[in-house]
Amino acid sequence: MCVTCGCSDGAQATYTRPGAATTGATESPSHSHVLADGTVVTHSHDEHDHAPHEHAHHGNGHHQVSHPAIAIPAASQPSAETHALAHGTTLTLEQNLLAKNDRLATQNRDWFRAHSITALNLVSSPGAGKTTLLVRTIADLQAEIPITVIEGDQETANDAERIAATGCPTIQVNTGTGCHLEAAMIDRGLQALNPPDHSLVLIENVGNLVCPALFDLGEHAKVAMLSVTEGEDKPLKYPHMFRASQVMVLTKIDLLPYVNFDVQRCLDYARQVNPQLRIFQVSATTGAGLADWYDWLKATVQSAEA
Repeated sequence: MCVTCGCSDGAQATYTRPGAATTGATESPSHSHVLADGTVVTHSHDEHDHAPHEHAHHGNGHHQVSHPAIAIPAASQPSAETHALAHGTTLTLEQNLLAKNDRLATQNRDWFRAHSITALNLVSSPGAGKTTLLVRTIADLQAEIPITVIEGDQETANDAERIAATGCPTIQVNTGTGCHLEAAMIDRGLQALNPPDHSLVLIENVGNLVCPALFDLGEHAKVAMLSVTEGEDKPLKYPHMFRASQVMVLTKIDLLPYVNFDVQRCLDYARQVNPQLRIFQVSATTGAGLADWYDWLKATVQSAEA
């Protein structure tokens, strides 16, 4: 998991609106903590004195809480006690990280529900065709459904610029060394975009079939995307992602005549991992299969309005 591998250690997310005067500007880093009553409080780091890193926890009495750094002594051969302590600390950090994210995700989900907004979390390996399908979907549906996009990548605003060219309100979230979006990032994106009621929010997660499966963003559904150029056994190699998803989209089916890909075997593998998966087969290039995908999107948005 991310806490274990350290992929996001020291990472700071940046938020960019394509075409805005402040393109590329870095938002002030922030952090959240949970009060005893379960309330999540988010602070901007520029509000703090970083020396002792102290702040008041309001709503639970007015007192100062200091967060000391955890120091693990360097040693070429750690003792058994140090090894156990490190693993225990890691487990606690993982649990705390996911618990905080889940609380923020619940807040996002409640906000979506209150505004009759459908949010979908699109996940896949890099290059599976998420952005291409988004661009085609927006171009074909934006006259019928208001759509906004939160675009996640480690670096560059290339994909957000492609999406913004359709006229769709878009924000790019660059995670730096982080390998996935988190609920707090979605909250920041929603504040910037302010999507209208009865609309569709499409979240393109960082290309990764591992960590995004663990982090709830508050979405209505995870949509796992798999291209025919990747191999039909992807659902077996990354079962947690396909098990955590409600929908699978098999992309680039226009390339089937040119690749060695057994569609039925792929579908069987996917349903072996998750029998409840709803599966679409599409080509964003030729338009094949898009009608069924669009019908599902429109029905899902309508159900959020009920």
